[in-house]
Amino acid sequence: MSAVLSPATPTRALRRARVAVAVCFALNAIFYANLVPRLPELRDDLGLSNSALGLALAGVPLGALVLGPAAAVLVRRYSSGLVASYGSIVLGIGVAAVAVAPNWPVLAAVLVVVGGMDAIVDVAQNAHGLRVQRGYGRSILNALHGLWSLGAVAGGLLGSAAAGLGIPLGWHLGVMAVVFGLVALAIARWMLPGPDTAEPTEPPADLAAPGGRSARRGAVLALAVLGTLAAAAAFVEDSASSWSAIWLRDDLAATAAVAGLGFVAFQVAMTLGRLTGDRVVDRFGQRRVARIGGAVVASGVGLMLAVPTVPTTLLGYALAGVGVATLVPAVYAAADGLPGLRPGVGLTAVNWLLRIGFLVSPPLVGLIADLTGLRAGLLVVVVAGLLVLVLGRSLRTTVSPVEGTG
Repeated sequence: MSAVLSPATPTRALRRARVAVAVCFALNAIFYANLVPRLPELRDDLGLSNSALGLALAGVPLGALVLGPAAAVLVRRYSSGLVASYGSIVLGIGVAAVAVAPNWPVLAAVLVVVGGMDAIVDVAQNAHGLRVQRGYGRSILNALHGLWSLGAVAGGLLGSAAAGLGIPLGWHLGVMAVVFGLVALAIARWMLPGPDTAEPTEPPADLAAPGGRSARRGAVLALAVLGTLAAAAAFVEDSASSWSAIWLRDDLAATAAVAGLGFVAFQVAMTLGRLTGDRVVDRFGQRRVARIGGAVVASGVGLMLAVPTVPTTLLGYALAGVGVATLVPAVYAAADGLPGLRPGVGLTAVNWLLRIGFLVSPPLVGLIADLTGLRAGLLVVVVAGLLVLVLGRSLRTTVSPVEGTG
């Protein structure tokens, strides 16, 4: 995944597969992002507290942890392209089912399924993206993740518009499932046919192992640091998806349409950061970019909590999006290149730790919010930014300019 690739002239099949997998990345974000601006409405319709909503939302990363490992089996049996495209259809149906959940237990169960399908599609689309990338002979995964962010922005805007127009939640999510499900069905035939085959790579060491220790022990220690960085990124991203609309509506008295714009501001900024991230990292180095990003996250969210207004909140979430934009790709690349581990082990381990961060974040922030207020709960995002500032020094200063990211 981080091997140096030789540029090649892509065939028509490769170009079509690149379009198809790019659409999958966008759809993967669009489905859930449509729900985010309507979480306050969903909470009120079911009569839930913030902590109860947080526990239900924790079903998404929990489902990813429990059901996500099935992705490897499904990809081996059906190929990554088919799992990514048909799995997207099931994901859309799962998100739509949230609208008809009659109570908390059903809502939590549906979100577990949504989380599992999201993890399966995520693994499959990244695997197929890597397969297409090998055919191109150059990195394309950064652009694919940028399209995921664009999909999140589009979904957030659609959700905000639906909320502002008062469209019933069931109709809104149901139409999204049908329309985008048909798109996922249409692109399935453009995926590369046949089984996925792994190709050996020689990834560089992106993290310095402690001197005097074995490579394997150094890799384990490095994974602990990378896992903490991944979890910190999860706390930042989850604050935008799970709590920005509630913060804007409940604490700042924003309208339903405006309440969804915190998530949109975050995703727009993160998208721009991802689309320009390779150039910035090549110029300034991964270590410096990660540490400055952590400082930007902490200062941006700290500003919106110190001066709680709609403009400062939108600015704060925009700064958080820029600050965290390149962190997860950097952590993935570093984990995949750790010496002393079999190929794929480091990436799998860090992906799990990332999802644990998404599992812990919603109930933790929700519990603090119920005890002392959401303003105090969101302080954990400031702490996450400071952790990145400190632990980002463990990343190597430079990275290969052709590294792929998962």
